[in-house]
Amino acid sequence: MSRFVALVASCLLTASVALAQDFPQPQASPRAVVTQTVGLTEVTVDYHAPNVKGRKIWGQLVPYDQVWRAGANENTTITFSDSVRVGGKPVPAGKYSVYVLPSADHEWQLILNKVTTHWGAEGYKEADDLLRLPVLPETAPMRETLGYWFSDVRPGAARLNLSWEERTLSVSIRTDVNTQVVRAMKKAVEAKPDNPQLLAQAADYLIQNQLEAELALQYINRAIALNDTYTNNWLKAKLLAQKEDYMTAVAFARRAIKMGDKDDESFKTQLPTMRAVLTQWQAKAY
Repeated sequence: MSRFVALVASCLLTASVALAQDFPQPQASPRAVVTQTVGLTEVTVDYHAPNVKGRKIWGQLVPYDQVWRAGANENTTITFSDSVRVGGKPVPAGKYSVYVLPSADHEWQLILNKVTTHWGAEGYKEADDLLRLPVLPETAPMRETLGYWFSDVRPGAARLNLSWEERTLSVSIRTDVNTQVVRAMKKAVEAKPDNPQLLAQAADYLIQNQLEAELALQYINRAIALNDTYTNNWLKAKLLAQKEDYMTAVAFARRAIKMGDKDDESFKTQLPTMRAVLTQWQAKAY
């Protein structure tokens, strides 16, 4: 009977341990996800963030001259919704694992690898690298928890940073945002060719970014034909000035100023600038 009781007790203990292992517990290096829109492109870094915990990181916990997972646990990954340039090199849209090769006496390397299913660096193969980029580690304020973060975010560019302990790595990410916008613009105009607001908006983007001047002229001419307003005439004047046709630009600028409603607060706000610009164009025209 005592053997039976002991067997039952043993089974109960085993079951209780199994149950204890099944309930969720916080990870020592919790998962983190950071996403940034760069232009029209979504860039997402998915990683696990370890802490320093008083340890020497560079050269000890993370050995020099060995590929490091750039985080903890499974692969750190980065996903691009569209093709980009990372550190000046082309990267197709997709998901990649991120590694770092640190060094004690020369440039470090940031690695994008095409295999994203490894546990850390286990099974890593250089043959699967998409690219390797030289990066210089910068001295930075102490950071206990490893973190990825974005900086210098502009319409078509940003910097991705990795900071841990007293080091930061940084790399540029660039997108061809104008190509993306113009492609979408053309489709939108093709779908609604007689929408004067859309045509003016499309022309304005092209003018502001100095893209496809002839297409911008087509759009603004159609917009004026459909809706002859001071704003559309002023857009055409700006485009003509870009093309250095100052005589015609002056004519359309004068027309825009004459058409403006003097009681319109928006027009009254713009009027001093319009007059100043008109004076500059007149000086170049005559």
